[in-house]
Amino acid sequence: MVTDTPIRSVALIGLGAMGTAYFGKFSDILPPDTIQVIADPARVDRYRRDGVRLNGCRFDVPAVTAEAARPADLLIFTVKYHHLAEAVELARNAVGPDTVIISLLNDITSEDVIAEAYGREKVLYSLTIGIDATRTGNDTTVSVYGIIPFGEARNESGRYSRNVIRLAEFFQRAGLDYEIPDDMLRSLWNKFMLNVGVNQTSAVLGGGYRLLQRGGVARGIVRDAMREAAAAARLEGIDLSEKDIDKALGFVDILSPDGKCSMLQDMEAGRPTEVDIFGGTVLALADKHGLDAPVNRMLVRLIKAREESFRR
Repeated sequence: MVTDTPIRSVALIGLGAMGTAYFGKFSDILPPDTIQVIADPARVDRYRRDGVRLNGCRFDVPAVTAEAARPADLLIFTVKYHHLAEAVELARNAVGPDTVIISLLNDITSEDVIAEAYGREKVLYSLTIGIDATRTGNDTTVSVYGIIPFGEARNESGRYSRNVIRLAEFFQRAGLDYEIPDDMLRSLWNKFMLNVGVNQTSAVLGGGYRLLQRGGVARGIVRDAMREAAAAARLEGIDLSEKDIDKALGFVDILSPDGKCSMLQDMEAGRPTEVDIFGGTVLALADKHGLDAPVNRMLVRLIKAREESFRR
């Protein structure tokens, strides 16, 4: 795939584990003056002073405030969902007439939020599968970058949209694996189902991927939580099956056993989690459709109890 308008500049908003991992990739192929990390003034000062460390190497961060941001060819959101509304406002100056926008959040609604602010035509659906980025303090480690499925809601080989072609060409240059699914909405729900099982179970049990790769009771909890998410998805018109659960769990098995999901990292750091967009969404859909979801109901209660302990 070749485009006459290649992506040559990138703006990132959100420099946690995943954001740092991709920032490192882009720094390998783009000049420093074509990358922006947009943040509030306090974070800008910290990023400029301390940089970030990725797999033991220090990177200077080209951090800019919202006012200093300039239009980029590609804008990537990698913040937590509860920071999305603020991030959308911070990133406004990075959006120009030809900007492609993707959200790598762990939810099923962020693209709609971003599209409402900037226009549907700029926003592609996207997600990450299999990345094992883990952050401790200012140090991020990543051994597997996984795959980035992306595209319009529906994609037909040989008839991809201009922005899909532009992003595919850029990911090829960056050395990132990607897929362009025929049904991107189904792919989003599939990733959501995986997060519901893996993130919440890992956070409650206090164990990383190694615990979930062993089989046994922990793996069973993951599967049961995913089954409830799949049942909710089917009632929303997204056909997820037991085969999809098996395939999703296969991605867990290839992650670094020492890696940790984002919710466990939040728990260990005493930060608010994204439980409301995982189990909280399943419970809202369960209530909407009269569905029973006891596993997610208990996982949500346990995680919220831990969050209460942080505030106290």
